[in-house]
Amino acid sequence: MLINDSTPRLDHFRMTAEFQPQQSTYMIWPERQDNWHNGGKPAQKAFTELAKIISKFQPVTMLVNEDQYLNAKEKLSGFARVVEMSSNDAWAKDVLPVYVNRDHEVRAVDFEFNAWGGLIDGLYFPWDYDDQLGEKVADLERIDYYSEKTILEGCSIITDGEGTIITTEDVLLAEDRNQNASKESMETVLREYLGAKKIIWLKHGYFLDETGGDIDNMVNFVKPGEVVLTWTDDSSDPLYGACHEALQILEKSTDVYNRHFKIHKLPIPAIQTLTKEESEGIDLVKGLMPRAIGQRLTASYVNYITINNAIIYPLFNDPQDQKTQKILEKLFPDRKIIGFPVREILIGGGGLHTIVNSIPKP
Repeated sequence: MLINDSTPRLDHFRMTAEFQPQQSTYMIWPERQDNWHNGGKPAQKAFTELAKIISKFQPVTMLVNEDQYLNAKEKLSGFARVVEMSSNDAWAKDVLPVYVNRDHEVRAVDFEFNAWGGLIDGLYFPWDYDDQLGEKVADLERIDYYSEKTILEGCSIITDGEGTIITTEDVLLAEDRNQNASKESMETVLREYLGAKKIIWLKHGYFLDETGGDIDNMVNFVKPGEVVLTWTDDSSDPLYGACHEALQILEKSTDVYNRHFKIHKLPIPAIQTLTKEESEGIDLVKGLMPRAIGQRLTASYVNYITINNAIIYPLFNDPQDQKTQKILEKLFPDRKIIGFPVREILIGGGGLHTIVNSIPKP
């Protein structure tokens, strides 16, 4: 039910961290032929395999458009709930609710969505179905929710669950999201609707990230006071400056309890680019961002998924895959570390973390 006479801050709720216990996971079935190559079939196979892995740890719900219901129902039979619900694309983390908690109660926040830039720099049009999903999922799950008109995607913010939020100026201050946005105005939103008490701003996200620079490709919380950071020592890489700048900011920052961060560097794989075959397999539609041969894909190990008792991290068929697994095993000794090939998701313009949205346990 919509709560229209209060805010999470007034009700003493704050944004839930991804490493806290979860009750279930939501995904959205991919099918756009102008975004996923070969009619979306390879992406559907990848989403199916990912849902199967997640289902071993917690229940999975797949949201599916009407024309794909029977197809998805057959492929996901036995391990995922399939719910017919209209969407424009498959980026669950960005379009589904952001969850807040207080003691043993969970509520949702439904922010606005404009496909990462609206009519200026947005990646597709229309996006009206995606913009309705936050409210619809809250109603489906019978979770009370707040509604806020600010455009804010789930991948643009991370939290330690204690009131510390990290984000990027690239996204939250972008004119194509919220006109005349300032740090002061956005911090008011984060404090009022996510219960933030300490906000840390990085200037930039991942180089040429199609979303404009979401935080989830740069930094993630391991636990309060401890983070992982995307990293390269190659000074010729355009990402080099953003990584080193982020490190300096984080080293000088403290969290809500005035703790300095313990920072772990996760190396990037070799640069991933779109092949001719992959580009030609995507339908070109006037007005939408084309997938160009040779364009750099957003390949980051920080873009992993946290679920109950497991971390699912991206595999890029790169020697750094194994190095990253060892780092994550040390950081999460009580969780199973599972690698997952993400090429099909990269081709679609996103990452592993972007296609999953989990509901925390009360």
